[in-house]
Amino acid sequence: MGPQMGMERGGIEWRISETAVDYREAVEEMEHRVAAIRAGTAGELVWLLEHPPLYTAGTSARDEDRLDPGCRPVHRTGRGGRYTYHGPGQRIAYVMLDLRRRGQDVRCYVHQLEEWIIRALASFGVCGERRDGRVGIWVPRLDGREDKIAAIGVRVRQWVTYHGVALNIDPELDHYRGIVPCGIAEHGVTSLARLGVAATMAEVDMALRSTFPDVFE
Repeated sequence: MGPQMGMERGGIEWRISETAVDYREAVEEMEHRVAAIRAGTAGELVWLLEHPPLYTAGTSARDEDRLDPGCRPVHRTGRGGRYTYHGPGQRIAYVMLDLRRRGQDVRCYVHQLEEWIIRALASFGVCGERRDGRVGIWVPRLDGREDKIAAIGVRVRQWVTYHGVALNIDPELDHYRGIVPCGIAEHGVTSLARLGVAATMAEVDMALRSTFPDVFE
């Protein structure tokens, strides 16, 4: 799973994996942590990591949205949403919070995840926006189209959250061609690098950590 660092901020543990984490291992680790949070034997956690190249299929995934069945491994997952891509150059933030002490409002929680990414992007001068009916964070283009820069897919088990967000820093955007990302064909995907922002993973992590408390605490 690679070396990790534990950090505490606002009573929440922050963990960074410095090497790519296998997707199935990550899901297993999240499920163990969710159970521990639910039992009161572990605290809340934000886990920052990358995955090797793969596609994940959420609970609403449709076969017709997988355009190239043989190009990359596909993992079925219990998070909401359709197909998405994960790979190097993308910062994954798995967020395990106890909604029993945060209002027990899943819709509000998803709104907070969106706000978190919007504020982190603003740290780099990028205007990320919400769109009704389209989960995730979008960047408008001059031609009127919009590109997705961050995907959001969550699961909640007995009021404890897991899965989370995937923010494109500098992934191989051509890898998205094997799927219809999140089932939306009329818009594209982008990254900080594609937008001309030369941000490092460490700089993005710093932005995520600095903007988190104002949104969630």
